[in-house]
Amino acid sequence: MYRLMKYFLSTSLLLISFWAVAQKNDAIIQTDQVQQALARGAIIWDVRDEKSYLEGHIPGAINIGDAGNILRDANKEDYISTAKIQAIFDQAGLNVNQDIVVYGSRGNPYAYFGLYTINYFGGKQAQIYHDGIDAWKSAGLPIQKERATVPAVSVVLVPQPQLVVSNEEMLKLAQSKSVQIIDARTPDEFSGKDVRAIRGGHIPNAINIPFEENWQDPAASIKLSKKQVSDNSGMTLKSQSDLKKLYSRLDPNQETVVYCQSGVRASETATVLKNLGFKKVKVYDSSWLGWGNNLKAEVADESFLNVGALNAKMAAMQNKINQLEETLRARGN
Repeated sequence: MYRLMKYFLSTSLLLISFWAVAQKNDAIIQTDQVQQALARGAIIWDVRDEKSYLEGHIPGAINIGDAGNILRDANKEDYISTAKIQAIFDQAGLNVNQDIVVYGSRGNPYAYFGLYTINYFGGKQAQIYHDGIDAWKSAGLPIQKERATVPAVSVVLVPQPQLVVSNEEMLKLAQSKSVQIIDARTPDEFSGKDVRAIRGGHIPNAINIPFEENWQDPAASIKLSKKQVSDNSGMTLKSQSDLKKLYSRLDPNQETVVYCQSGVRASETATVLKNLGFKKVKVYDSSWLGWGNNLKAEVADESFLNVGALNAKMAAMQNKINQLEETLRARGN
């Protein structure tokens, strides 16, 4: 009887250990897991702009400003130099080799961009809090408004090219029938109606699954902008079973490449896929900016940007602004 009890006890402890590791290895975590991360001393990275951060953040969370703007070139929408990113991370105490939780507002794809950045530069313990500050506040948990700081570090960032697909690699992969390509942009971008490069359209054989489809209500952000809903709760991720249905046409064991406009929205879908057990997921880093602007790349549903029409619209808009300013000045007199 003693041996039997000892066996069951050791087995139970083993299962608990496996469960804890599994929980730790989940890329996408919930509020209670963030609390556990805080308790174990994890770095909490708030990727929002400084103003939003100072209006209230998770206690102890660090902030470098709007990550999407700070870490990327505004024109190319690619990373600034690794040396500059390393200097920013070092000063903020953002050690990519440590336990890190990344968050923003609920459904903000730039939080996933932050996670992707940590992983790309060598991190292996980073997780994301998808529901972010909104869920934290809803749970009635403490909020800090003062800037939190941690000691500066000196960590060499080592890019991991195996996690991404370059423009040259994408040209080859697009010809391969063994690769699954997901376009995480809107249907209008996919069809070429919304042109955001020299050309509109999509990579041939790509499947269009907008990243918002990962949410319980894919139209949540539109409804919020039109004030049809009062909060962003619809941006919460679908259940695991619903997400599996969403990507059921894809093979989890097959190589999968995700792209969007510049890799930000794609980073959310890529993380969701990895969380579902997809084994070979990469982000096409340059995404549509790299493909649509490369005239050698084949485009399905190809359309071209009408620069003349765009300039005319901008000129008309500027005239309206000038007229409005003149009216306001006249009223001021």
